[in-house]
Amino acid sequence: MMKIDLNALRREFTSHGISREQMNENPFTQFEQWIQQASDADLTLPNAMSLATSNEDEVSIRTVLLKTFDDKGFVFFTNYNSKKSQQIKQNPKVALLFPWLDLERQVKISGTVEKISTLESIKYFSSRPKDSQLGAWASSQSSSISSRQALLMQFESMKNKFKQGEVPLPDFWGGYRVVPQRIEFWQGRENRLHDRFVYIKQGEDWVIERLAP
Repeated sequence: MMKIDLNALRREFTSHGISREQMNENPFTQFEQWIQQASDADLTLPNAMSLATSNEDEVSIRTVLLKTFDDKGFVFFTNYNSKKSQQIKQNPKVALLFPWLDLERQVKISGTVEKISTLESIKYFSSRPKDSQLGAWASSQSSSISSRQALLMQFESMKNKFKQGEVPLPDFWGGYRVVPQRIEFWQGRENRLHDRFVYIKQGEDWVIERLAP
């Protein structure tokens, strides 16, 4: 039986809100401003984002890290044989959520996924700590394993294999870019009358609309 009273977990949002005049015409510039403010506020991993993927059987969600973005889209890295990658292969439509709740803010993004170039993946992979590089080689992501010890043994095996020289990019690992069609900026307000602005891609342009909370 549940002992915690979830109905009592209420918080009044008291932020000053946002207006249409404050929103940059470019959603990527607006996002850059907000993620910079999240970083300046010393939030834990402000680049952490929930990634929702699906196929005809199920919808899945997990937290991944945004590693770079520009006006082409938002980039994260993963194992190309993972569950998320298999779902992306079947259905390239995905959604992202940045839950900056300490700032009473959220950013929601929906769009399609494409692989980035191998050169871009190599550039990022080479910048990772060596143990993280080895971890990518050691883990067959999303597959069943007998024990943690088996995983650690595989890690030690990779450490021995690549003990000299640079660790190469695995051919099963790399980056994806989420190319957005909609980007929504959500700011909490009092009485649950939140401010919501959505950027919708129409051709080469972005149209901005205010949404009811």
